[in-house]
Amino acid sequence: MKHARIVITGIGLTAPNGNTLSEFRKNLLTGVLGIKMTEVRYMGQWPAGLCNFDPFKHQKKKDVRIGTRAGSISIYCAREAIADSGIDLATRDKSMVGVYLGITEHGNVETENEVYNISKFNYDTKFWTHHHNPRTVANSPAGEVSLNLGTTGPAYTIGAACAAGNMGLIHAAQMLRLGEVDLAICGGVSESPQTFGIFAGFKSQNALATHADPTKASRPFDKARNGIVISEGGAIYTLERLEDAQARGAKIYGEIAGYCVNSDATDYVLPNPERQAQCVAKALVNAGMTVEDIDIVNTHATSTPQGDIQECEAIRAAFSSRKEPVAINNTKSFIGHCMGAAGALELAGNLPSFDDLVVHPTINVDELDPQCDIPGLVINQPRSVKRVDAILNNSFGMLGINSTLIIKRFRN
Repeated sequence: MKHARIVITGIGLTAPNGNTLSEFRKNLLTGVLGIKMTEVRYMGQWPAGLCNFDPFKHQKKKDVRIGTRAGSISIYCAREAIADSGIDLATRDKSMVGVYLGITEHGNVETENEVYNISKFNYDTKFWTHHHNPRTVANSPAGEVSLNLGTTGPAYTIGAACAAGNMGLIHAAQMLRLGEVDLAICGGVSESPQTFGIFAGFKSQNALATHADPTKASRPFDKARNGIVISEGGAIYTLERLEDAQARGAKIYGEIAGYCVNSDATDYVLPNPERQAQCVAKALVNAGMTVEDIDIVNTHATSTPQGDIQECEAIRAAFSSRKEPVAINNTKSFIGHCMGAAGALELAGNLPSFDDLVVHPTINVDELDPQCDIPGLVINQPRSVKRVDAILNNSFGMLGINSTLIIKRFRN
């Protein structure tokens, strides 16, 4: 069956180290990080990645007050993506515009804040805000985007743990191919550092990163890595069918080549390298590609002792037949783990490689863990390469959800 070709025509983002694609990319190539010590309620100071975008650029003060942090991140990124795409929404059938946003979790921040606030009033629930319910429904970030843009097509979130960023794009491509929408606003968002619960949860699992220097806390593949740095962020894209993009003369960042989503069905938390390798292999089949066609692999590796090793096992297995090593990098070493935004942000950080033929590095690798020593790792310094025609983006999550997304250089 021949599918419609789906292309990326706009990108909007906010990350702990940048609020535009150009700024983000520059910082990935020059070693500028976004991790700082942050006060966490009840827990003291911990490394975290916070964004510094201006929420009032695209929202009124009232809307920021009523809405959520995830909603503000989503609106900022969506508006920036639309501006970048050159699309005039006023000329579009807004019932044919879909909003599909991947999230890891939602509602924890608002609930924790409300419980904390009423604790100051002896837990009297008459002080509980009437905005709580709309703030905490799972589709809130997508709904806030729809309200802000005035779009009337489908607008909902996709809960897929830390595979969610990839899932936003994958689902959007599917909806475009089905003809459900003509324009998809999609990606992933996270406000996770605003909740103490996620810090406490990872700490209880011995999976929360600690380091005297917060900029060195996220260190995938390093022998001394000891856990995740929790971060917020968002990356939202405009996706269109190729013929629609060409008809309006749009610039094209890349084309959706293939993807796969599968599940481990083995553990609540621990990943399964066999299933991860199968996810990569099926994405290649879906794209009509082989391992020889891939030029960059962006890893999910979160800087946990076991998770990084298991993903390296999966990559070894998936690329075992390749003649020369593929370039492998990791974006979390710069920005921490942006949870639901991770896959979408990490893809954005690599897309400019189609133009500059440079692979951004994995940093903070002072002593490479022998069990993570896989051929092709780009460590500490950017690497110039002769060809970048396809980028493979891995995003995996709790409860065994795996996603692999392949973007290829656009050619007519």
